[in-house]
Amino acid sequence: MATQMEAAKRGEITEAMQAVARKENLPAEEIRARVARGTVVIPKNVHHHSIDPEGVGQGLKTKINVNLGISKDCANIDSELDKVRKALEMKAEAIMDLSNYGKTALFREKLIEMSPAMIGTVPMYDAIGYLGKKLEAITAKEFLAVVEKHARDGVDFMTIHAGLNRRTVEHFKRNSRLTNIVSRGGSLLYAWMELNHAENPFYEYFDEVLNICAEHDVTLSLGDACRPGSIADATDASQIEELIVLGELTQRARDRNVQVMIEGPGHMTLNEIQANVLLEKKLCHGAPFYVLGPLVTDVAPGYDHITSAIGGAIAGAAGADFLCYVTPAEHLRLPTLDDMREGIIAAKIAAHAADLAKGIPGAAEWDRAMSTARQALDWNKMFELAMDREKAERYRQESAPALDDSCTMCGEMCSMRLMNKFV
Repeated sequence: MATQMEAAKRGEITEAMQAVARKENLPAEEIRARVARGTVVIPKNVHHHSIDPEGVGQGLKTKINVNLGISKDCANIDSELDKVRKALEMKAEAIMDLSNYGKTALFREKLIEMSPAMIGTVPMYDAIGYLGKKLEAITAKEFLAVVEKHARDGVDFMTIHAGLNRRTVEHFKRNSRLTNIVSRGGSLLYAWMELNHAENPFYEYFDEVLNICAEHDVTLSLGDACRPGSIADATDASQIEELIVLGELTQRARDRNVQVMIEGPGHMTLNEIQANVLLEKKLCHGAPFYVLGPLVTDVAPGYDHITSAIGGAIAGAAGADFLCYVTPAEHLRLPTLDDMREGIIAAKIAAHAADLAKGIPGAAEWDRAMSTARQALDWNKMFELAMDREKAERYRQESAPALDDSCTMCGEMCSMRLMNKFV
């Protein structure tokens, strides 16, 4: 069976491409051409039968991803499935299962079965728990076996930290960092490489990884093991060296008709974000860019959904294609259902703000409709259009105005109410 990229290169428009074209209000042929070039990906594993395909990349709406999953301290599958249902209800386009303890395969099976959203995983997280071995005892073949297991289960995209090779490690050792390697998958691979005095198995056996991805049409999300975990480490030699390697791997994957997107930082100041997006697009040949944040300051624990949304909006406006949500619990604990909800809304705001700046077709119509409803003081229409209807309605109910056509902020002095009498 052909991958989406292979079909696109042959001139075929697949059902998935047609579905994406309808959602994006673009010609199906244009979607096909971008998939063929690799500037758009459609993560859709052949075994994920419940999926409603989405496109990620050039000229498309900015998508958001929600992270969840079971861990040793919070291993309740039912509570994580509640989060899945909430994420789907809030129309997140992607869910990443970062489970690393317990019945990970069972949770992944339930997730894929119920989810129309695309599903991503980080096989490195699952390897230690799934294999039941100490890190240093895991072999390269066993790492690949976990990748194949996830592919057969129906995972649509996988984070593979293949850019952290021996050359990148030497750059890291020669250039000191304030926060070292903060990527969980990256730090585990670094430790494995040092303990075994060996090359990164995902880099050394990258062709085998591509074989797996091609067979099941898994999109590679090439992970940024050296992403900065503090603004002090942003855009340093380790980060850029890894990005160069990821660009080389992008070409190898495309030659095998495997779809690729690139993961990005991380923590950095506002003025570095645009340059980082430009670097990724140049060095990785226009591959879709998937960013966590960037978080634009390090000093706001409890509010990192805000620091992330600020960076995400700027990154998206500069050309980033896919935003990983960050919750208020970032750096502090596993997110609750309420944390997750706040993180989703923040990411959706950032994504829509980016779409407005990029001039994505149809994006501004939503805002125009809201402004029209505000001028008409049509509260029901405003609630209908609100990104978070529940919160908007609750705020108005909690502070009932004396005048139905106003609010408790302005009352009779409402500018909209006043101007409607004269214009």
